[in-house]
Amino acid sequence: MRILIKLKLAAATILMSVPALSQEENQVPEYNLSLEEAIIFGMENNYSSRNAQKDVEIALKQKWEIISQGLPQIGGNIDYQNYIKRPVTLLPAAAFDNTQSTIDIVESYFEGLQRNDVPINAPDGFIPVQFGTQQSLNATATWNQLIFDGSYIVGIQSARTLLQISENAKTKTDLEVKRAIINAYGNVLLAEENAEILKKNEATVQKNVDETSILYDNGMAEQEDVEQLQITLLGLQNNLNRSIRMLDIAYEMLNLTLGIPVEAEVTLTEDLDELTMEYFDLALLQKQVPVQQNIDYRIAQNTAEAANIEVRLEKAKALPTLTGFVNYGLQGFSEEFSFLSSDQEYFDQSILGVTLNIPIFSSGMRSSRTQQKEIAYEQALIDLERTENEVKNQVNSAKAEYEFSLENYQNQKKNLELAERIENKNQIKFFEGLASSFELSEAQRQLYNAQQSLLQAMLDVIVAKVELENLLDTTKYSNED
Repeated sequence: MRILIKLKLAAATILMSVPALSQEENQVPEYNLSLEEAIIFGMENNYSSRNAQKDVEIALKQKWEIISQGLPQIGGNIDYQNYIKRPVTLLPAAAFDNTQSTIDIVESYFEGLQRNDVPINAPDGFIPVQFGTQQSLNATATWNQLIFDGSYIVGIQSARTLLQISENAKTKTDLEVKRAIINAYGNVLLAEENAEILKKNEATVQKNVDETSILYDNGMAEQEDVEQLQITLLGLQNNLNRSIRMLDIAYEMLNLTLGIPVEAEVTLTEDLDELTMEYFDLALLQKQVPVQQNIDYRIAQNTAEAANIEVRLEKAKALPTLTGFVNYGLQGFSEEFSFLSSDQEYFDQSILGVTLNIPIFSSGMRSSRTQQKEIAYEQALIDLERTENEVKNQVNSAKAEYEFSLENYQNQKKNLELAERIENKNQIKFFEGLASSFELSEAQRQLYNAQQSLLQAMLDVIVAKVELENLLDTTKYSNED
């Protein structure tokens, strides 16, 4: 059934996405939805639901980010240097032999410095020299590998918990979206039913006013009778106008919940009475579900698991870490930029190394951090216990509320039948002169209140059932969702 509904929605979406030649490009889309179709459509298009799905996708990327930290990391670097003014280094003159050949070399070097605009007024006993070439190029590639890190091991274990948190949050969001769609759908049906009833009531009272006016004109009724009925008519007209405006707002709220433009045309294929009977399920009151499968309990459990992981992470920081690396590079030197030439000579270099980092003493800092995390974990366990009891209480309360809504619905149906009979009898008595207009108006107000109470009781059945169903729901996130 669910698959067929999805296929129908998919086909409808495709048809709506292909504009006919006679249609305008900016035509407002139209939707015909049953409640089940609205739920499926809204679960896929609701803004909150779509964002929750994005959170799951982010968690999947974060999971791989954590895993990849322990996998090989390769980086490259290219360093090009051009000495506009080559640096000068002073060497002690005593380091050179006091021979004629050495003196000639030094004098020749000094002449070279003079040609390159290098000052030669070096301190006594020192000789200025320049090392290296005018330009150089250094290219290196480094392979880094994490060999052992306790924090990384704990991080790998936390990746699954991180994903579960986002998945459970998505499930919780879907349940809230489902409840919002059912409530919005029911409110639209309620507003439509209310408007229809008010229109019928207005027509009935208008007929009473017209007939009573004729009687008054013929001297067979009091003016007060006409005015009393006119007061009732004005009240109905005001309520009808307000109901019509509220109906438009109810449709906009439904569109917003479904994740479609508020101006889109939506037609509901179910009525309130039919929907109420579908949600009349006494067997649901006997349903029992382990509290551990409740979504709120699972979220609290995730929180406790995350707090436990933080404790283990702090303890892991006291363990040594071991990393290794392999470095390979090339170096080129030239007085001019010739590094792209095939004749350029390059020199190889390579390094293999490991680094062992051992935490020895932190003056109690690591111990203090670990104790803080342990206390936070204890708080999370307390919250988990509180959540368990809260869920049990919520289930019992929801069952009581649902049972009351069923009983109230049946009672309101009986009340409406009685109110209709009373109003009908007063109608007959009034036109036979056996009842006053005040008595007729009171009977009519009693009827209108019974109508409104029944409509509200019908909506309460739907709302109460979805609240109970959400608490008893054991749905878990899957990739198909």
